Amino acid sequence: MTLPALFDNLRIPLIGSPLFIISNPDLVIAQCKAGIVGSFPALNAREAEGEPIELDRWLTRIKEELDRHNQANPDNPAAPYAVNQIVHKSNARLERDVEICVKHEVPLWITSLGAQEWLNDAAHGAGGVVLHDIINNRFAHKAIEKGADGLIAVAAGAGGHAGALSPLALIQEIREWFNGPLFLSGAIAKGDSILAAQAMGADGGYAGSAFIATQEANADARYKQMIADSGASDIVYSDLFTGVWGNYLKASIEAQGMDPNNLERSDPSNMNFGADREKPKSWKEIWGAGQGIGAVKDVRPAADVVERMATEYAAARKRLFDQTA
Repeated sequence: MTLPALFDNLRIPLIGSPLFIISNPDLVIAQCKAGIVGSFPALNAREAEGEPIELDRWLTRIKEELDRHNQANPDNPAAPYAVNQIVHKSNARLERDVEICVKHEVPLWITSLGAQEWLNDAAHGAGGVVLHDIINNRFAHKAIEKGADGLIAVAAGAGGHAGALSPLALIQEIREWFNGPLFLSGAIAKGDSILAAQAMGADGGYAGSAFIATQEANADARYKQMIADSGASDIVYSDLFTGVWGNYLKASIEAQGMDPNNLERSDPSNMNFGADREKPKSWKEIWGAGQGIGAVKDVRPAADVVERMATEYAAARKRLFDQTA
């Protein structure tokens, strides 16, 4: 397995996953400077009618700041950044956002909720690498058949939209036929977990929840503290809030007067990523998180989170070497 040269400058083999609403240029830049891939959903960049296109402004700022960092630190260059495209029929901005990403020659594209050949062709035409997130082996086959370069296996325990399969089973099945880039999502919040992902056959980890509780993240202070105060048993798996199964903080559901143990079922047709989506206002404060949040003890800068995980990763490698030597 050989990763594209794009990943050569990573301090640890980790992608900071795109967090809806939460990921912004501040967080992405901090992650990249610290040595991991920083990413954001294109839909996070929003502007009012008649205003300059925010996605264009975000990409310009990220590129310029990372270029300045690289010029000042030639021996410690930043990791690449990524943009997440929601490939769903309700995303009316998709074609426009793809054009903007092509213009900026975005190095890494993360696609979700649908694999499309035309989008992969557009990314490749701009020199980009495409990773598609999947929750099972069938979707993995479809993504590669339609031109994705690699996969993000979203296993049980991942924050936000998450699959139900064990990471052991999901990585095992994919590696039976696919030898390209493969990253694992699902309770990745410590350096030990990144090494475990590699031991299973993945090239690295994909972590989001640990970066919600950072100073740079665009999240409510209560949300960040709830992450720091919670553990795996405080996570609820439900499809009610978006139409897709995902993991959410139990305390945030209870705060809206709902019983997290008796939630209604939803319908996938209710998924809507358009500007006209309508949901109860109270649902805006039902917050996603993965099962790995027990590793998060407080709110701190993103660079500190990467430093902690890098230290854990090195210690885990040494411990495993000593145990197996």
